[in-house]
Amino acid sequence: LADPVDLLRGWDYRWGAESTATSLAVFWGEALWAPLSQAARDAGMSMWDYLAEGATDAQRLTALEEAVARLTQDFGSWQVPWGQINRFQRNDGAITQTFDDSKPSSPVPFTSAQWGSLASFGARRYPGTKRYYGTSGNSFVAVVEFGPKLRAWAVTAGGASGHPDSPHFDDQVERYASGDLRPVYFYPQELKGHIERIYKPGS
Repeated sequence: LADPVDLLRGWDYRWGAESTATSLAVFWGEALWAPLSQAARDAGMSMWDYLAEGATDAQRLTALEEAVARLTQDFGSWQVPWGQINRFQRNDGAITQTFDDSKPSSPVPFTSAQWGSLASFGARRYPGTKRYYGTSGNSFVAVVEFGPKLRAWAVTAGGASGHPDSPHFDDQVERYASGDLRPVYFYPQELKGHIERIYKPGS
């Protein structure tokens, strides 16, 4: 485990799509979490405090071995960029998606809030998948500046439409994954040039 330990020791604790340390850390944390969750409850400690203070060296090493083995088994190496594992996939208009490793998906660099990440992308494996697919977290993000005139930026996971044949079904995926928030058009003069159709309720 010398090489995995060295990778984690040299890590800057920042997630990233190209970060192999993020992949190893997440898999290690998950391997520790499941067997120690009851012990943390019995000790009356938060899970994070217990992992830091209550886990033994033997438990930490065993979990790291499990993480290395699982990464190698599922992806052919324990040095896998996080973006190859952590994915956004929207196949159809169903509320509950059936995820599929063989279908197109997009890398997401951030992790679950379980590991302290903001933005948060709650992802996991599903039946038949080795990759992780996100279904929770910060699915809508907005920044609003209040003043004499409102200004705002926002992004929605996937897109604003639930119809697969719409160009807005998945047109915000890259913005979401990269944190590239779009401007929010609020005033009539801002809407000019950005309107596809106009309607009046009741007309």
